[in-house]
Amino acid sequence: MKIRVLAYDETNRPSWVITRDPRLGEGNAMNTPDFNLLLTLDALLDEGSVAGAARRLSLSPSAMSRALARLRETTGDPLLVRAGRGLVPTPRALALRAQVSQLVQEAHAVLRPQQEIDPARLVRTFRLRSSDGFVEAVGPALLARLAAEAPGVRLHFLAKPDKESHPLRSGELDFETGVIGAETAPELRTQALFQDHFVAVVRPGHPLCEGTLTAPRYAAARHIMVSRRGLEQGPIDEALTRLGLAREAATLVPGFATALALVRGSDLVATVPERHCSALHADLVTLPLPFPLAGIRVALIWHPSQDADPAHRWLRTLIRETCAQAPYGGDTRDS
Repeated sequence: MKIRVLAYDETNRPSWVITRDPRLGEGNAMNTPDFNLLLTLDALLDEGSVAGAARRLSLSPSAMSRALARLRETTGDPLLVRAGRGLVPTPRALALRAQVSQLVQEAHAVLRPQQEIDPARLVRTFRLRSSDGFVEAVGPALLARLAAEAPGVRLHFLAKPDKESHPLRSGELDFETGVIGAETAPELRTQALFQDHFVAVVRPGHPLCEGTLTAPRYAAARHIMVSRRGLEQGPIDEALTRLGLAREAATLVPGFATALALVRGSDLVATVPERHCSALHADLVTLPLPFPLAGIRVALIWHPSQDADPAHRWLRTLIRETCAQAPYGGDTRDS
């Protein structure tokens, strides 16, 4: 079955193209609406003439006459009848005029590129998956900006049990923050937010606070391992191994917030990203690591299906600008 499709040429003018819909059988010809006829009907009712409608849609008068014949057959109404040298609409055409015009306008609105949004009038809920440290450090400032600039926007912070990218692909999540690594799906978009480095964190009065912290002293202390996946070895242990040292792990926890909570009531040592956890260790003592350890780059992550969404793009910018302020300072360089 062949159907008529209204396409656009290189000058952005509409033109009729004949094509076949492979999903439809020949028996469905009369049951398949040709929505392009709405454009034709709108032009005919507005212009009141075949020649005028043909000029508007860049068609020949004969092609427009055939389209009018199809409309008459489809609607079961003459729609436009001869009156002297012109055409006048039938009662059915007059009844359809406003509805057809509205449908055509809505179709154009659906197909045109999205316009920039006004944050003050935006009403929407976004979902960001992140760690507790990020929420505590950047959440208050981010929510304050939203309240001032976009009071209709809600930002929900969700727990980050893993790095599974399916929620981003499916639209369950709008954003995620995290360290880009081998587990990050290659199709995801990323934007660096800040660079961070690790420090040792202990309670006030801890023995490591006295004197110079050396690598052997650090290794000899009892440590809290942090691993969401339950791994008992990581980059810190690899760095100590290169020095011929090993640390003793007293316990293993899934996140930095839990590790720092344990530090407050014990002589255990937690090694955490300094900026990322700044709001969590304000009452504790941070010590520079006495051995070289690569820093991390925390990024905002989203699925490319959200790239062209003006509201999503606006909030990405807002998050990036907020992270450019203290405590992160916008540093995206390697530490």
